[in-house]
Amino acid sequence: MQELAYSIHLGSDKNRSKVAKKVAKNNSSSTTSFSNNAIQNSQQLSKVNKHDLRDYDHKTDEIEIVYGSNNLYKDVQKLYLKEFQEAQIEYDNKQTRADRKIGDYFIHISNDSKHDLACELIIELGDMDFWNEKTMEYKKQMTEVYKDQIYKLMEILPAFKVANAVVHYDETSPHMHLVGVPVKDGYKNGMKKQVAKSQIFTKTSLKEIQDKMRVHCIEKFNEVYEQNAKLKTKQKEEIKTLMLMIWVDIENLKESKRKIPKN
Repeated sequence: MQELAYSIHLGSDKNRSKVAKKVAKNNSSSTTSFSNNAIQNSQQLSKVNKHDLRDYDHKTDEIEIVYGSNNLYKDVQKLYLKEFQEAQIEYDNKQTRADRKIGDYFIHISNDSKHDLACELIIELGDMDFWNEKTMEYKKQMTEVYKDQIYKLMEILPAFKVANAVVHYDETSPHMHLVGVPVKDGYKNGMKKQVAKSQIFTKTSLKEIQDKMRVHCIEKFNEVYEQNAKLKTKQKEEIKTLMLMIWVDIENLKESKRKIPKN
C-alpha cells in the first residue's frame, strides 16, 4: 500500500540553506517549495507575489491559481479593506489628534516593525520520490486535493483569512502556497479588530492544524485518485512540527521584543 508524507508549514528561512539551493537547481523554476522570511511588509509581499505567481518570468503554464486572482498583492490589500476598514474608521473617528489616526491599515502595518503584514503556508502531499515518475496530467489532479485543503483550513482556523492560493507543478513535487492574514476581534486598546499572528498561530493551533489537515488531505487524495493510500508515520512530521513550534516561539518572542519601547 502506498504511503505518502504530508507537510504544512509557515514561511521560514529555508530558502537560504545550501540544501534548498541545490534542490532549486534541479527545478525548471530555479526555486523550491521553501518560502522566505515571514511577510513583514509590502516589499516582502511583492516578492512573494513574484515568486508564487511567477511574475519574474511569466511562465504560468505549470502553476494554477486556486484561490484569489493573478495579483496576490492586491488580494491582500482587498482583504485588509474587507476585514479592517470598519474598525479603522471607528478608531480614527474617536481620535482628536490627526497624528494618532491610522488611515490606511495596510500601509500602517507595513510600516510597523512590530507586526507581520501577512503569513504564508506551504502544503505538500508526497515527496520527490513519489512524484518523480508521474506525468503532468497525473500531477495536476492534485488541484482538487489542494482546493479542498483551503476550505478545510478555513473551517479549522477561521481566524486565518485566506487571500490567495496557488499550486506549483514546476518543482520537485506539487505543492500549494497559501497567503492570508491572521485576524483577531475584540481588542480593548487600539482598533477593535487587528492583525494577530502570534495569537492565532500558537503551539496548540499548529498541532491541531497539522493533525486535522493531514487526515483530510489523504482522504481527498484517495477520492480524487481512486486509491487507498495511507499517510506515512508521523515520526518525521512530528519532528518538523516540533521545529515549527520552536520557530513560532522564537518569532513570538521577537514580536514581543519589538513591542517593547526603546529607551
